[in-house]
Amino acid sequence: MAESTRLVDLIQLRIDEFLSARRAELAGISDELNPVMDLAANYLSGGKRFRGLFCYWGWQAVAGSASPDPFAVEDASAELPGIVLAASALEVFHAAALVHDDIMDNSDTRRGSPAAHKQFETIHRDSRWTGSADAFGRSAALLLGDLLLGWSDDLFDAAGGLVPREAELAGRAEFARMRTEVSAGQYLDILEENAWVSHPDSTALARAHRVIVYKSAKYTIEAPLAIGASLGGGSTAQVESLRAFGLPLGVAYQLRDDLLGVFGDPAVTGKPAGDDLREGKRTVLIALARQRLSASTRELLDELLGDPQLDDEQVAMIRSALRECGAVDEVERIIAHNVDLATRALADAPLSAGARSSLHDLAITVTRRAS
Repeated sequence: MAESTRLVDLIQLRIDEFLSARRAELAGISDELNPVMDLAANYLSGGKRFRGLFCYWGWQAVAGSASPDPFAVEDASAELPGIVLAASALEVFHAAALVHDDIMDNSDTRRGSPAAHKQFETIHRDSRWTGSADAFGRSAALLLGDLLLGWSDDLFDAAGGLVPREAELAGRAEFARMRTEVSAGQYLDILEENAWVSHPDSTALARAHRVIVYKSAKYTIEAPLAIGASLGGGSTAQVESLRAFGLPLGVAYQLRDDLLGVFGDPAVTGKPAGDDLREGKRTVLIALARQRLSASTRELLDELLGDPQLDDEQVAMIRSALRECGAVDEVERIIAHNVDLATRALADAPLSAGARSSLHDLAITVTRRAS
């Protein structure tokens, strides 16, 4: 997928240009803001750019291109710069969500490095400032996330100015919907970690699935596709066909993420082994396991889940229980089922043939990844 590779490069270029301008702006306020810019650049460097890719292919699916290689010359399509900026805005929004997510999850690492709040905490300690280093780290990271959130809006506004007005309004509506849904999903996620004990076990699976849909599936794949298609002037039928593809694929994506959060290789994921277990994530995997485990093992799981001091032996014990009860195999079956739903939704969709092929390839990539 050579186009996707060039798109990733273009997204990084636009982000770097944007950050350079913001660095100059903040430098005019105070050089003490340099650490804020450094961390912003760190969170926006590299990554898989899945949201940007799906935004582009949503646009390409409805707008197409007269050029066999629309990236051979950057302005081969008059609207290409706009969709690249929109894709960049989604990546900046994603960075904001990661900063906030790490605070809420008390997660110490991100991509193999200290999370933003931990880095701010280290700055406080190394500088021997007064007050609580922990509180400073959380507060500074919260502001960094807010700053990135606002900047994503600035980038999206710039993108909207490069497409027809009607398409801009449609894309903006989808962007606003995405922000609302992911915030709602984040709340439902932390709610489930704390309130699960107040609900019948029979509802746990449905509640875990609801978190997946709103915290991740829509925001990672469905919304970027709809945003791209809307900016490309897609019809209602085209946008809905992309939703029919994007939602089940997004569910499969997050289910893979949940498995990696328990079984992933830390050298690849950049997260400690079993990190989701220490954070107490009430995922579909955990809900399925609790249906299958004996009462005593289920009680032990509930006792250990969410303990930040879980040692390697306890993590290994939980992993073994999840495998032996069949929960892992069931999650793999659900992933395969959702990928099948997504690919079947593409078969007769009113979208360009090239985009359908590339979206099919992306479906395989995002659900078979190791990080």
